[in-house]
Amino acid sequence: MKPGNALMRHYLQFKDFRAEEYAYLFERAAIIKRRFKNYERYQPLADRSLAMIFEKASTRTRVSFEAGMYQMGGSVVHLTTGDSQLGRAEPIEDSARVISRMVDLVMIRTFEQTKIERFAAHSRVPVINGLTNEYHPCQILADLFTFIENRGMNQRGIVDADCLKGRVVAWVGDGNNMANTWLQAAEILGFTVHVSTPSGYEVDAQVAGIQNTNCYKVFKNPLDACRGADLVTTDVWTSMGFEAENDKRREAFADWCVDAEMMGVAKPDALFMHCLPAHRGEEVTAEVIDGPQSVVWDEAENRMHVQKALMEYLLLGRIG
Repeated sequence: MKPGNALMRHYLQFKDFRAEEYAYLFERAAIIKRRFKNYERYQPLADRSLAMIFEKASTRTRVSFEAGMYQMGGSVVHLTTGDSQLGRAEPIEDSARVISRMVDLVMIRTFEQTKIERFAAHSRVPVINGLTNEYHPCQILADLFTFIENRGMNQRGIVDADCLKGRVVAWVGDGNNMANTWLQAAEILGFTVHVSTPSGYEVDAQVAGIQNTNCYKVFKNPLDACRGADLVTTDVWTSMGFEAENDKRREAFADWCVDAEMMGVAKPDALFMHCLPAHRGEEVTAEVIDGPQSVVWDEAENRMHVQKALMEYLLLGRIG
């Protein structure tokens, strides 16, 4: 695929796709997952290859992309900063020019968003954001699909993406890449995010890259943010790369632990999500994450299914 090809798409942040494209991806994810559960062979990406580049360590991102690509019939090349020249002895732009001539798709998990943007600008193939300091679109894609599975799918497995409209998502914790991406999703898909963060850790709407500030509301008290929520979600207090702030953050975030009281003021059928890994007793109690309202394990598995739909879409376009 040559640079400048109008058909080529990158997925660098959630707002790269439109609402109708997400409706299609959710539908495809449901079909692909159903085939997987029924042990049906489905390999539309045979002879295609995915390069995975990790500057940040990973469990779920690596396993979900690698297993997913193999299940779709493709192959995987795994690279880390220890065995590649990305941004080190070789400019990112040159790495992009070389790697993209040898594979069909690139997934990058790195620090600054500018790195992945520079890579994509010089890539001949689609580039997927596996996580940056600013955004985590694949995780929110999985979270939304998990919500739809639980609240917007009929008995025949038909997806109703409109079930997200008018919903309330409570974000409790750090105003990080996950929070930024939730705001983008709310703006595109028509729901509202209730944000509660400690002072000094607020979401920056400019970094989030949203235009409609009506898609979220800020609450000083996390309990108030959870009132009437359809979904309560959080993340670790100290994201990767901020380990030096760990003690300071533990003190600042002490009141932002999602517990039974917070879930109790949400809607009776509210779900709890966490992108994992989780620290029980810090950002969430064991009672909540291991309780009946938690869907974190489905959420983790769904990373693989939505990413299979995403890779299929980026490489093959719409099916049928």
